[in-house]
Amino acid sequence: MIKDLIISMRPKQWIKNLFLFAAIIFVKQFTDVEKLTAVFEAFMIFCFASSAVYLINDVWDAPYDRRHPQKRSRPIASGVFPALEAVFAALVFGALAIFWSFYINNFFALAVIGYVALMLMYSFYLKRLVIVDVIVIALGFVIRVIAGAVAINVRFSEWLILSTFFLALFLAVSKRKNELQHADETEARAGLGQYSLDLLDQMNTIVLPSTIITYAFYTFSSEHSKLLMITVPIVLYGLFRYLFLINTKRWSDDGPTDDLLSDKNLTLTVFIWLAVSAAIILYAG
Repeated sequence: MIKDLIISMRPKQWIKNLFLFAAIIFVKQFTDVEKLTAVFEAFMIFCFASSAVYLINDVWDAPYDRRHPQKRSRPIASGVFPALEAVFAALVFGALAIFWSFYINNFFALAVIGYVALMLMYSFYLKRLVIVDVIVIALGFVIRVIAGAVAINVRFSEWLILSTFFLALFLAVSKRKNELQHADETEARAGLGQYSLDLLDQMNTIVLPSTIITYAFYTFSSEHSKLLMITVPIVLYGLFRYLFLINTKRWSDDGPTDDLLSDKNLTLTVFIWLAVSAAIILYAG
């Protein structure tokens, strides 16, 4: 049961919570041990919070997942991990995350509560609303970035928030495209069928340039070093690489997380971007 619980918590999706480190990196505070410890603590809190949401989502979607060729093997959908135990674990993790968050500060706690509430609404209803679903996913990433900033009491850049929103929106729209390309009737009835490949491509023609422009404006307006604009081509390659993966992939998976973990080029691009950004901020700022 412990193994099934861990699987249902979806630990590989915790990679998304690394967005909490955006603020501490870009405000040049990642050498401050106290603040770095606070962000690690915030990261753990969001891991518990997101796992609570995943557990509730899997219990809610279990009847649909049982008819899905891949999702039917999930512990909750298959009945290996009982729904009652999953709900209990979700309540424990959710309560732990919320109560723990108040020990950091009240604003961070509000971010955690807001994230949990928004994601639960997404699980129960909003993910069935065309266009609204991808916007909500993007807002979840924005909340992470804001939470990382308020956890260490620093001001966050409006351009960083905007670039995070458009990046997350781009990833969400691209994931929908991949899902639609390999969808079955069950997923179509759940709301995915309201999209078309043409619509998703048109959405990305707006979102992708917006991602690049807002990130470029962030680097141009950086308080630390204008040399951050050097990272724009790295980001551009990463975005194009992800587009390539979506258009050549022959199966449906869990989206950007799986692509980041499985594609060496994409993984290397992220590490290069992190290394170059950190070096510029630390030594050229």
